[in-house]
Amino acid sequence: MKKPEKILIVGGGTAGWMAANLLVSRWKDIDVCLLESTEIGIIGVGEGSTPHLKFFFDAIDVADSEWMPRCNATYKNGISFANWSSIPGFESYFHPFPAQTDDVFTVPFFFSNIKARMQGNNVNAHPDHYFLETYLTRANLGPIPAESFPFGVAYGYHFDSGLLGQFLAEKAMSRGVKRILGTITEVVLDANGSLAAVRLDDDSLLDASFFIDCSGFKSLLLQGALKATFKSFKENLFNNAAVVMPTAISEIIPPETRSTALSNGWAWKIPLTNRYGNGYVYSTDYITPEQAEIELRQHLNLVDSDVAARHLQMKVGRVEKHWEKNCLAVGLSQGFIEPLEATALALSFNTISLFMAHYEKGLYTNQFEDAFNKEVNAKFDSVRDYIVCHYKVNQRKDTDYWKDNAANTYLSETLNQILYFWQRGGDFAKNMYMNNLVGSYQPKSWACLLAGYGVFPPLTSDAKAAQFKPVQDMEQLADFIRRCGLNFKQHNELLH
Repeated sequence: MKKPEKILIVGGGTAGWMAANLLVSRWKDIDVCLLESTEIGIIGVGEGSTPHLKFFFDAIDVADSEWMPRCNATYKNGISFANWSSIPGFESYFHPFPAQTDDVFTVPFFFSNIKARMQGNNVNAHPDHYFLETYLTRANLGPIPAESFPFGVAYGYHFDSGLLGQFLAEKAMSRGVKRILGTITEVVLDANGSLAAVRLDDDSLLDASFFIDCSGFKSLLLQGALKATFKSFKENLFNNAAVVMPTAISEIIPPETRSTALSNGWAWKIPLTNRYGNGYVYSTDYITPEQAEIELRQHLNLVDSDVAARHLQMKVGRVEKHWEKNCLAVGLSQGFIEPLEATALALSFNTISLFMAHYEKGLYTNQFEDAFNKEVNAKFDSVRDYIVCHYKVNQRKDTDYWKDNAANTYLSETLNQILYFWQRGGDFAKNMYMNNLVGSYQPKSWACLLAGYGVFPPLTSDAKAAQFKPVQDMEQLADFIRRCGLNFKQHNELLH
């Protein structure tokens, strides 16, 4: 089989233009077109990422210095979680992105203390004391080291999603992607039930060999025309709405996203170079949109402000098949998991990259369609499990929302096994690997979450400090992390 002559991407936004850039960078001899409607806006609040966004820009050969100033972007070392636990000493924790120093120096120490703490020893098992990127964040240092620094450090970004979409559109068009403006009025199928063309509001037809659906929650092609089955995550993840509003940026711009638990959900705080993006993710089963907006304004000290708020609805879940016949769904059209861990762009990037690899391997046929769908579903479900765990192990008792989340029994078998091995108190990382439980998140991330919320058995009255990790070792570790941090510049300096 030969490559498809023409690929039509339906929908712009970050997902659509990300797909366009990856396709044109790798398949230079295919005609790539993107259909975008001027009548349909973008959600525009996905303003944080994991390190996968760096992988994407590396794949299309775009440097930080080229796109970040255009998109008011800042660096992100990880996410701080506040008020998810009421256990003294565990009211907050930081989830850092990976650094090579972790595996070499800190993770073994961290896991040793976790094991000792699970066995009743009074040792320091809070994650904030063990990781380089946690130190960098607390010192307002960015993640870019001096050239002489011998260890790699992963990082994500904060950005204006609307500006990022514009930048990616310009980049894709400069590399040969054709942009078409119009609104779809009909999707035309061929005799085999595959996509043949889309009809626009000017009655013209756009045909293609292959279609990529980036039409958002409507999913006009995959869920609409091809009737793909959507699997809701409502039983696992309660939140279905958000209210968002900006605030002024501080003089010192922090290299982190902040996630603060509120009465019936959580609020994000994302720093850009020109403003903070803020939002409250909540469930309408527990609080009304009006109440949520009031609570967010109280949280931001904007009760009497005339700053406007936007209200959004979320369709949380995924399709059963992301690739069917001659159609691939990317972004919101394939599924959405609430933004607690900023995984949306990572899932989009993985979807496009895996599709291209499977399509090439199958000589541009559907030979590996099932294998691809199984792999992408596993990635979605793995991310879902990690986010569900935040709610399941929350330590709050103040509202029905938090109590119902803690009591939720609709957990996957994978998540149940992970929690079992944590509570058992053995070699947590080894058990995860031996039982094939490692998916989108490594054992370190699971340990940061569970230890960060203080998910430990109560200390007995005679608990004593473990003798196998004397205090001077902790001091040596802290000194090592501090000395590593001397190789990094202030975050604000990196943004100028």
